[in-house]
Amino acid sequence: MFQFGAFEVNEETGELRKHGIRIKLHSQPFKVLLLLLETPGAIVSRKQLQQRLWGDGTFVDFEHGLNTAINKIREALDDSASQPRYLETIPGKGYRFIAPVTPPSTPQKLPVIEVNPRLKASPLLEVNEDWLTRPHELPRASPRVVKTLLLLIQLMYLAFYFSALANLQEIREILLDLPWPSATFAILVMTASLLIPVRLFLGAAVTFDFPLLPEKFRRLFPFLLPMDLLWSTSPFLLIHHITMGLALGLFAVLAYVPFAQRSLVLMYGLERS
Repeated sequence: MFQFGAFEVNEETGELRKHGIRIKLHSQPFKVLLLLLETPGAIVSRKQLQQRLWGDGTFVDFEHGLNTAINKIREALDDSASQPRYLETIPGKGYRFIAPVTPPSTPQKLPVIEVNPRLKASPLLEVNEDWLTRPHELPRASPRVVKTLLLLIQLMYLAFYFSALANLQEIREILLDLPWPSATFAILVMTASLLIPVRLFLGAAVTFDFPLLPEKFRRLFPFLLPMDLLWSTSPFLLIHHITMGLALGLFAVLAYVPFAQRSLVLMYGLERS
């Protein structure tokens, strides 16, 4: 398992992953990447790549094949030829992998932290993504179904935000019965305004098959989760129109939606891989 930055390359399974999410990379570009990872910091000539991966007796358009493989690697790593972070082109000589690489023979050593034995069993010490669904635990689903559900979730949230902003006077009156009504009202308006462009971005990313959506969403999730949980209380803003029991039921459903959305985004990434 080679590691560099947020990426992992598993030679045995032939997989490239970023933050645990698999990134599609075909066989030949993967072999080129492996060869470069074996000698990080060293220049690997095009002749060496030809001999190792294509062979002298292979009658193929080697130049075109190698150029295509290099471009595919850069695309998978979100890298640039003009400003490389991982793969550097050495004109007239070959290529060099410039990022620090942790090879399989030198696994990372984690610091040992002593914990009070009475606290070891406390789940409060384990607040991390292991509490949430991981990619390998999710089922395969129709890409059309996954995309449709994701789009419906974005439209649902947009409807909440626009409805709230369109009825500010009524909402202000409802909030008068709560502690700190002015602060609560300001938070509602501010979060609705901030989240509208976020929902539009997510909807466009799903519609146009943005390949880095899982990675972008992973970064957004810590920011979105508290706001989505806050907006799960939005049924109580309709308390003049619905019963308290119905508001509680809708609140329970909406509190689950952020986690369902995360699972759908992971399934979207699995289908693309």
